[in-house]
Amino acid sequence: MARIFITGTAGFIGFHLAELLLQEGHVVHGLDGMTDYYEVSLKQRRHELLGQHPKFTATEAMLEDVAAVDAAIDACAPDYIVHLAGQAGVRYSLENPRAYVDANITGTFNVMEAARRHKVKHLMMASTSSAYGANTQMPFAETDKADTPMTIYAATKKATEAMGHSYAHLYDMPTTMFRFFTVYGPWGRPDMALYKFVKATLKGEAIDVYNHGEMYRDFTYVTDLVRAIRLLMLDAVPVRPEDGQVPEGDSLSPVAPFRVVNIGNSKSERLLDFVEAIEEALGQKTTRNMMDMQPGDVPATWANAALLERLTGYRPQTDMRDGVKQFVAWYRDYYQV
Repeated sequence: MARIFITGTAGFIGFHLAELLLQEGHVVHGLDGMTDYYEVSLKQRRHELLGQHPKFTATEAMLEDVAAVDAAIDACAPDYIVHLAGQAGVRYSLENPRAYVDANITGTFNVMEAARRHKVKHLMMASTSSAYGANTQMPFAETDKADTPMTIYAATKKATEAMGHSYAHLYDMPTTMFRFFTVYGPWGRPDMALYKFVKATLKGEAIDVYNHGEMYRDFTYVTDLVRAIRLLMLDAVPVRPEDGQVPEGDSLSPVAPFRVVNIGNSKSERLLDFVEAIEEALGQKTTRNMMDMQPGDVPATWANAALLERLTGYRPQTDMRDGVKQFVAWYRDYYQV
């Protein structure tokens, strides 16, 4: 049994990860700012469900509030920290870039400082597939250069990777950054395509399909994702290489116990196939507004997940159509539609 501090436990991924770890018997303390980026009632309901576990406690505070973050982490005295909280959403970063700098950079710095002070066994922090930016060679591998972010969201996440590396090097703090690829599933975020498409279709409204449908994404089912995080956290703690030699294909730093790991389904799916899966699960057709590409968007993502499999023996594999069915079943039950 471990003591684990998770930021963002009222969020989509944090909720699922906390639930998994609690089911395994670990002690989990969560922190969440309960921001109104999307409906707060959904976040509150996630925390209510987690609160039914006797080993779960939570603090409501913003990442930028250093005193509150420090107090919560000090009270938990964690063995591990998983930092998932932050300002998410590629498109919103065009409207409110300051929120991304405040939460994703300042907030991450506060978490890193607390992790250093407590000498945690492993600090894990969320990055994004958006870090690959304008890269066109696919599938994306962790050893590829990622120096062309297309949005301030991606830039802040890439900045936290650099910050994490410096702390790992200076303080010998084992750190893993994981890059997510289009996570979806029950309890998902209302700003994401699956949620918006299902909601609009059930209301008889049209959906916006960008780049006229010529978009490809590596859709990763949320329970696959959190299983991978849990395996990396406990079973794949990075160690600084003594001779500076790094195995081929490994993103391990030659000068720090630091690694970047993709978590994706290793399959790039066409957006229109995703829409058809939604139609199939709902039993009704969508009405589509075919739109041009939005600023900052990329036409395709595709994960090379070989490193994840090498480190953990695990690879996400939920079929996209099965995952969409699970989400639709949850959505109908949650909203009684």
